[in-house]
Amino acid sequence: MTDQPSPTQALEELRHSIDNIDAALVSMLAERFRCTKAVGALKANNKMPPADPAREARQIARLRKLAADARLDPDFAEKFLNFIIHEVIRHHEAIAGATQPGEKR
Repeated sequence: MTDQPSPTQALEELRHSIDNIDAALVSMLAERFRCTKAVGALKANNKMPPADPAREARQIARLRKLAADARLDPDFAEKFLNFIIHEVIRHHEAIAGATQPGEKR
């Protein structure tokens, strides 16, 4: 008799871990977007542009290095961050559009 789980049990344990990681990712993304929403409001209130290409380039380079160090495909990590950046800019543009000229939020 072996102490090894059956393939079905092992699969369920792995899937449970994946589900926990997914929940953590969603929570972390929600927190990230709460922060970027505050950035968007700050930018809108101070008439700053919604996008910051220099910062975005630094963040992509930083994330690619983090990904490589973690043995995650840097191209995948960059695609993931680009998707997030696109959403953040879209939110910032919406916040800026909601601010009327001359109005402080």
